[in-house]
This record gives sequence, structure tokens and C-alpha cells, in this order.
Amino acid sequence: MRTEKSAKRQRMAVAMMLAAASMAALPRIAAAESLLRIGMTAADIPRTLGQPDQGFEGNRFTGLTMYDALTMWDLSSADKPSVVIPGLASEWKVDDGDKTKWTFKLRTGVSFHDGSPFNADAVVWNVEKVLKQDAPQFDPSQVGVTASRMPTLASARKIDDVTVQLTTKEPDSFLPINLTNLFMASPAKWQKHYDAAQGADAKAKSQAAWAAFARDASGTGPWKMSSFTPRERLELAKNENYWDKARVPKLDKMLLLPMPEANARTAALLSGQIDWIEAPAPDAVAEIKQRGFLLQTNEEPHVWPWQFSRVEGSPWNDIRVRKAANLCVDRDGLKAGLLAGLMVPATGTFEPGHPWRGNPSFQIKYDKPSAQKLMQEAGYGPGKKLAVKVQTSASGSGQMLPLPMNEYLQQALAECYFDVQLDVIEWNTLFTNWRRGAKDPSANGANATNVTYAAMDPFFALVRFLQSSMAPPVSNNWGFINNPKFDELVSKARQTFDPAERDKALADLHAASVDDAAFLYVAHDVAPRAMSSKIKGFVQPKSWFVDFSPISMTP
Repeated sequence: MRTEKSAKRQRMAVAMMLAAASMAALPRIAAAESLLRIGMTAADIPRTLGQPDQGFEGNRFTGLTMYDALTMWDLSSADKPSVVIPGLASEWKVDDGDKTKWTFKLRTGVSFHDGSPFNADAVVWNVEKVLKQDAPQFDPSQVGVTASRMPTLASARKIDDVTVQLTTKEPDSFLPINLTNLFMASPAKWQKHYDAAQGADAKAKSQAAWAAFARDASGTGPWKMSSFTPRERLELAKNENYWDKARVPKLDKMLLLPMPEANARTAALLSGQIDWIEAPAPDAVAEIKQRGFLLQTNEEPHVWPWQFSRVEGSPWNDIRVRKAANLCVDRDGLKAGLLAGLMVPATGTFEPGHPWRGNPSFQIKYDKPSAQKLMQEAGYGPGKKLAVKVQTSASGSGQMLPLPMNEYLQQALAECYFDVQLDVIEWNTLFTNWRRGAKDPSANGANATNVTYAAMDPFFALVRFLQSSMAPPVSNNWGFINNPKFDELVSKARQTFDPAERDKALADLHAASVDDAAFLYVAHDVAPRAMSSKIKGFVQPKSWFVDFSPISMTP
């Protein structure tokens, strides 16, 4: 124990030195200005041009801050699940006679940060930046993280200055939820950069314009870009003219810093160099609390899984193997030990009590004898182990502690005759590979991938993984699952506009996915954040996202 404590102190000391070095060049803020300094888990600043990368950490920090979407999440409550509410659209309705057509009424009096007006033309322009390949502003780099999150959206048409019609490829009751991911960038600001851009042709000029826009961003959000050093820091300032006066930020500025290593983040917080960190090191939780810092947690709609390859030849095509893996993990031991209580054991994408849980017959729990029996029935045992390979990251949005957690699984599954190999790559690369699929060379021979996912809406939680038509490059069915029952239930849910009947179809879909052991379900994150006691007014919602507007800081 003495050696373990000494090693922990040594790791923290090294982390403090690294944190001090990285903080040395922080910009100085006028004494009268209030500043919140945040250490992110991301290894880089998420993209700032309107459609962030870095998973939902990108949406949290460079999406929902500088930009708005037509619809948005209610992040005001710590007790109730977040629901979709009006954003830049004040109301919307699907056509009774043609359920592929939606009418959205837009807010009036909204301006982009550059002063240009938000209107129907801006909505059409932003839809076409990711859907219309011959549009001047079309940007292939923004398509992957956007179109895959709203795969049925086909087009947008202006009806008048405050009304747009969106058309989907098929009836899709999920569209208003999906639109929370389409952020509105300023067409006028982009055009200004395009007019000044150099390039051999229109496509090259467009790329140059987007690169310039990323350094000089303009959305309609409550925060606007103040200064930006790629890969190092992003400073945001409050938007005094934000359209929702109740959400004008109380702080003057917010500084975002990439800090992918948990001990370095924690050391920077404890030494007073930053005010807020995502995902503190679990073994430092006691010290964080003892030294008067705040630790905020709340179960969020999130799953930490292994997603299995189902392509020809994959070892996971045997349901006995998939079930055995799910029965071989002591999730309570993982929670009590490595994660210091900062997780909820996962027995599916949704837990009992959720309207989409359903009644699965396969009960996910720790039952090593049953797991070993299943593996023996599948032809494996102490003398013949099953080799599997999982691709994971060293950090990232919602990834919790991916390396230690995967090493825990590696050891646990070894007792059930698995030989687990880890392929560790950078988080944003892993996230990009997620959309390329198990058949792509980027999988590097892996037959499972460890990318955490949001479970706050039907598409994100279920459809993009289980529907066969969501296989890459369309969306995130990484393993190429092709189950007719799943497809039937997805179609039923998507085309059901009555909420109660839709919930029933989704519950049936979830139960079917658990019975099929579609994933190795491990944990739900509780979104741990450690912060200075000076921070006031923060609400930790049941969501991946956060509203920074109500936050203030005492001197």
C-alpha cells in the first residue's frame, strides 16, 4: 500500500509539473472581467466552424456555445430528463397529408455575431452546406459528423423569410430531435471569407473560406469567439446581444483548454491553474473533496460499450460468445474499485424504469460460470482461447477512463477464455474510424470498437447502430448488423407519430437488441466534473450537454 501511495503521489507531482508548463502561456484577463477556465478531455480544440468534431464534447464546448440549431435541448433541470425544445425555430409541424414534409417557423429579430440576420435563407444555406454537393459552401469535412446524425433529411426550401420546409427521404418522427445537431453558421461571414480566399477553383476557395471561418467564427449562440489558438486554447466571450435574454452569460469569458490526461487535468485544478475539469482522475476524488472543490455528477443518457463486428468471419457472430462476454464482467467491482463509484452498471442501453427499456429475456449480470459454460459450448476453454481485438482510445468525450477500463475487461474476459488485444489510437481518429466501419482498413483488424454513445433520443441510442441501412458510410452501424427484426421495429418506430405507440416500438427494439447481446454493455457515465467552489449557478443536467450561461464565479 505504501508503494502504491508513493506511486500515486509521484504521478500527481509529474502531472502538476506538466500542467504548470501548459498553463504558463495563458492569456491575462483584465481584473474586472470574470473568467472560467476549463480543462477538457479532448486532445485538441473541437472544430469551431459550426459542426464540431471530438464527439459530443465538441458539441458541448464549440457547438452549443457559439451556435444554435432549430431545435435544442432543455438543460435547465438536474432532476428531469432533457427534452427537445424550440431553438431558432419557434414551432414546427409535420404535414398531415405528407409526413415527409415539415414546416418550421423561425424566430424573428435574431442576428449572427457579425450582425447579419438569421432567416430562412440562412437555414437553407446551412442545410446545403452538408447535403448539396454542388452548393458553393458544401464542405465534405462537415458531412460525416452531421449527415450521419440526420440521415433522412433530404432538402430545405424557403417559403418566406421566417418559414422553411424540410423534406425527408421517408416519414421520420425523429427529425426534430436530429436537428439539434445542425448548427447555424453565418452565410454572410462565410461569403466574406470566400470573396477574399485564394484558390485554383471554386472548391479550393470554399475550403479556404471554411478554414478562415474557423478562425473567425460567427453563429447566433450565447458565446462568441474572442481568440483562438488551434490545438492550444479557445477563448469565448459572452454575446451581450443574444436573442434569449434569460441566457445571456453571466460570465464575461470562458477559456477552453485540451487536457486529455486525467492526472494532468486534476493537478491543474488542485493547483488553482484552472477552475473546472471534465472527468477527474477517480483516485483523486477523495483529495478533491477534502480540499474543498466541488464534484458534480448525474447519470446521463450514455453507454460505455464494445460494439461488435458482425462481418463474415467475426468471432462475435456466435451469440453464445456475445452473451458470454456480457456475463463475464463484474460491473459492480469496476464501479467500486477502478472508478471510485463514478459509473452506473449497464444492463442494456436503457435501465429498468425507462420507457424504452422493454422486457428483455436475457439478463445481463455477472455470472462467470454461465459465461464459461457458453464459451465451452462454443468450442473454447482453458486450452483454446478466443482471440478478439478491440480498438479504443486513450481519452475522449464520454470515454471515461478507456485504457484502465479496457485493461480491466481484458483481465476479466481472460477468465472466460478470451484473449483480448487492445489497439489504442487517438480519440478523434477512433471517432472517425467509427463512421468507416469494421470492413475499413482503419479498423486495423479489430472486431470490436470502444466508442461511447449518447442514448438521449431514439436515433442516437438505437437506430444508427441496429438498422442495416445505417451501415457505413451512412451512419454508425460499425459492425454491419443486419437483423430483419431490428429493421422492422426501426421502421415501425420511425413512422409512428403517436408518442405512446412509438415508445412501445422502441421498447420492443431495445429488448430485442439486448436479447441478441448486440453490444458488450459495460457502464453508464455519470458525467463527473470537478470545479472550484467559486463556481455558482451551475446545473448538471441529465444530458451530455451543459448550459454555461447561468454560471457565475465569486471573486
